[in-house]
Amino acid sequence: MLTAPQPNVDEIRDNAAFEALMWAFSRPGSVQALPEPGLDCLALALIDRECRVFADTPHLSALVSRAGASLVPAAEADHAFLSGHSRARETLEALPAGSALYPDDGATLIVAATIGEGATLRLTGPGIETETRISLGGLPEGFFALRDARIRYPEGVDIAIVDGARLVALPRSTRVEVL
Repeated sequence: MLTAPQPNVDEIRDNAAFEALMWAFSRPGSVQALPEPGLDCLALALIDRECRVFADTPHLSALVSRAGASLVPAAEADHAFLSGHSRARETLEALPAGSALYPDDGATLIVAATIGEGATLRLTGPGIETETRISLGGLPEGFFALRDARIRYPEGVDIAIVDGARLVALPRSTRVEVL
């Protein structure tokens, strides 16, 4: 009799976080539920030994190191984890955006911010039937203008916004208008 191995608690959490991230990027602007609040569960779901990661806190840096990923400056990172907005603008400016031949070299920025408050955004593009409106706060002024300047699709930076146990994604294919 064959038995399938049962996932442990960590694997269940990591799979749920990855699934939430997948749906968030598939349906830009939709709010997805994370299995735990904060950036940790996304870091654990996304990174491995082959990743180059920028993190803005000692806690996140330790988590990245335990996963075996390399800690690097933002300009060399595949993923950047920011616990707040204080370095969001400079990090977004520094992250690799890939190239026309290698758009997959563009980084993913995961930043803690506020969902449901702040600037109202109109989102259009793949994964959105007509348009979606969402309010995002806690990001520096000019953040979305800088995002626009960094994107020349397929080049660009993908962004995930985390507010507690809620997640919203803005893939580089999404057009964002600040209303």
